[in-house]
Amino acid sequence: MLKDERIQLSGPQSSKKYPGELRRVAVWDDQNQQVIELITTHPGWTANTIGELYKSRWQIENFFREIKQLLHIKSFIGTSENAVMIQIWTALIIIGILKVLKQIAKHRWYLSNLVGFIRLNLFVKIDLQHWLNYYPFESRGDPPESIIQGTLFLTRKK
Repeated sequence: MLKDERIQLSGPQSSKKYPGELRRVAVWDDQNQQVIELITTHPGWTANTIGELYKSRWQIENFFREIKQLLHIKSFIGTSENAVMIQIWTALIIIGILKVLKQIAKHRWYLSNLVGFIRLNLFVKIDLQHWLNYYPFESRGDPPESIIQGTLFLTRKK
């Protein structure tokens, strides 16, 4: 904690909109090596609590931004409470699985690249662990003849 001050807005319009006392807290963010200044209306909380709540909220914001960007969720298909909850839980499960796959892979994937590659190869029969670890560097070659689709009507030479 660097600062913990009681402040009041002094501008004519802002003081009319919020005449009460505010609290300005400045905390040091070790992860990003910067000072974060926060303004709050909660006089009873400690400055450290305010800083930790901000950090937690920021992680939640980033998580939902990832869900919207990676899974391309722009609107909900259903509008009932149950439909919305199902869609949110499905997105949370998917993003959780993707983060676990990213974590266990030997290749250092960016989450957006991993999502793109999985989307392109969703219906391809592959060894997932091998694909996660080495696929970007390895050519796959032709598939074995035993799994080529469309062999139902081919005649084999003897």
